[in-house]
Amino acid sequence: MTAMTPENFSQRNTSATPDGNDSLVNLPQYLITMSITVYSLVSVLGVLGNGVVIWVTGFRMKKSANTVWYLHLAVADFIFAAFLSLSVTSLALDFHWPFGKFMCKLDTTIISLNLFVSVYILVVISVDRCVSVVWPVWAQNHRNVRNAFYVSLCVWVVALIVCIPPFFSMDTKKGSKNKTYCIVFFQKATPSVIHTISMIHFLLGFAVPFTVIVSCYAVIIHRLRRNRTLASQSSRPFKVIASVIVTFFLCWAPYHIIQLVVFMVPNALFNYAILNGIFVATNLVTLQSCLNPLLYVFLRQDFKDEIRKSILNVLESAFQEEETRSPSDMKSVNTRQSREKSGLITEV
Repeated sequence: MTAMTPENFSQRNTSATPDGNDSLVNLPQYLITMSITVYSLVSVLGVLGNGVVIWVTGFRMKKSANTVWYLHLAVADFIFAAFLSLSVTSLALDFHWPFGKFMCKLDTTIISLNLFVSVYILVVISVDRCVSVVWPVWAQNHRNVRNAFYVSLCVWVVALIVCIPPFFSMDTKKGSKNKTYCIVFFQKATPSVIHTISMIHFLLGFAVPFTVIVSCYAVIIHRLRRNRTLASQSSRPFKVIASVIVTFFLCWAPYHIIQLVVFMVPNALFNYAILNGIFVATNLVTLQSCLNPLLYVFLRQDFKDEIRKSILNVLESAFQEEETRSPSDMKSVNTRQSREKSGLITEV
């Protein structure tokens, strides 16, 4: 999946504005400032939030197929959020790319990898829930941590294979004022070939996966309406999964729509409007990487319980270390800790 970003749009379409290759610097400053702000917040919150999900699902919770799905989804979003700092730096430098050719290729590949891993893990989650509802006996015999790990590994391998083309198509190019841009090169491809590539990416990365997801949920809803007991048992995980899917759709739909129309723009003015739209679309895309952890925390009671218990364990360890450093106050600290621990256990 070739990443459509503001940094490389003007190089694909040199008529983006009347100023050609320097169109980016003539964009409204509030759009650039907004992107820097959003990217910075998402980078910090995405790393912290997904880091918590990785910690809880990978080391604190009992292993299950669900925790494996959420763990791999969080890993993809964590890597994506970590690499956003490069985009923040480039935006702050008026789109100058100071990190070299290899990092230009790697950064775009990570964006593409996050897209495909996220959407395919969501497809796997939906199919997994559908199978659990329609064929519960088969799911009970085959739905385990090992098989979930193998499926997740296959998702990563497929996503990496799909992301090979962006790695080789991205490159750096010298621009005006001694600036270096990280762009995608399509000089040897005709507009029809480029549009065909965009259509294939749209189908493989968005349309087909979401058709599968919607179909799975249609089957699940039909089954739940016929079995109220099953519906009551499955309501909580469905809320989490449905919220993640809706969030992903709202964040990625504008991106894919622009991917389809960007090569069919009729004139420079419309081209410039598309360039502005790319900023909004990419901001929505980046938000998705830090929204998933929030959905886990606020909608799943087991996540909240594990996080609270883990924080209490950290605080207890800190008190114990403080106690070791202050032997003279050991007796009073022990008394206070015993009281606090009793109260905490009662709350939990």
